[in-house]
Order: sequence, then structure tokens, then C-alpha cells
Amino acid sequence: MQESTAQALSTTVGRRSFLKMAAVAGAFGATSGFASEKVTRAATEEEVKDPFPGSKKVKTICTSCSVGCGVIAEVHNGVWVRQEVAQDHPISLGGHCCKGADMIDMVRSEVRLKYPMVKENGQWKRLSWDDALNRIATKLADLKKKDGADAVQFLGSAKMSNEQAYYFRKFAAFFGTNNIDHQARI
Repeated sequence: MQESTAQALSTTVGRRSFLKMAAVAGAFGATSGFASEKVTRAATEEEVKDPFPGSKKVKTICTSCSVGCGVIAEVHNGVWVRQEVAQDHPISLGGHCCKGADMIDMVRSEVRLKYPMVKENGQWKRLSWDDALNRIATKLADLKKKDGADAVQFLGSAKMSNEQAYYFRKFAAFFGTNNIDHQARI
């Protein structure tokens, strides 16, 4: 009796048994009444044509990387509500990568950093832009004075345009270091 109880409680399932159970579950799900119910409906012509009455379509550029694909943002009452691919854009040619397709969610995210912050005494505190830049400049100057310019590394980003990368490199050179790299290599 003890032996059969131990076998019944075994949680190991062989590959073949798993596939058989998955096939049975799939067949059951496909033939059950739930699958035949109308869970969704087709959008009406009016909903497709103008889901946000009075909204404005704005052609813009995706900033997820430096490629610069085209995005058409639909803005309603100052809020980005929908996006489309710019079919006539010379770079993206009507396509998007997964990051570009998610631009609206990144912009509308509640956890997106929108202003400079510093952690003091275990709590995040908002700073003004001037205060944040002054703190960074002071720390860079102190570090350069104490340990030399090569104690700093400047790290570029795929979000930079060619022009931004050029000025970023010039800034590092003016600072006195050749320690510059790109985030994709790390």
C-alpha cells in the first residue's frame, strides 16, 4: 500500500506523456464552447477611421536608437494615444523594430525618469536641472584634479545621432581623456 501511494505522488512526467496530455488539452480547448464564443468583435468603420475625435497626427522620429525610423504619433488633448508606422519614411520604409513599436508605451510609462534625481539618506529627491549639472561638473572637476583625466570613462549610446556622438567625443577630448566607448560593446 505504501509503495503505490509513493508512485501516485510522483511529479515526474516523461516527455511523451507530457505531449499526449498537451494534445488532449488542446483538443478539448478547441472543441469546448468557450472557443466558439465571440470574445472580440470587429471595429466599426467609424472606430477605425476616427477613434479619438479631434486628435492630430504628428510625424516624428523614433528615438530608441540612432537609425531614426519614422513614426506617426496620434495626439489627443496633449496625450500620445496611438502610433502608426510612417509608410513613406525613407529609412524605415514602413517598418519598425520591437523597440520602435513600443515607443508609445515607453513615453507613457509611469516609471519613466522625467527629471534629475539624487538619492540622499536612502530617499530619492528631485533636483533642478541647474543643480544636477553643477553637481556633475563639480564631481568631474574633483575627480580630474585628484586622479587625473584618465580616471573617467565616457560611455556613448545608440540613441546618439552622428552629430551628438561627434560632440560627445570632443567633450571627452577637451576633458583630457581618450577613454570613450559605446554601450553596445559592454
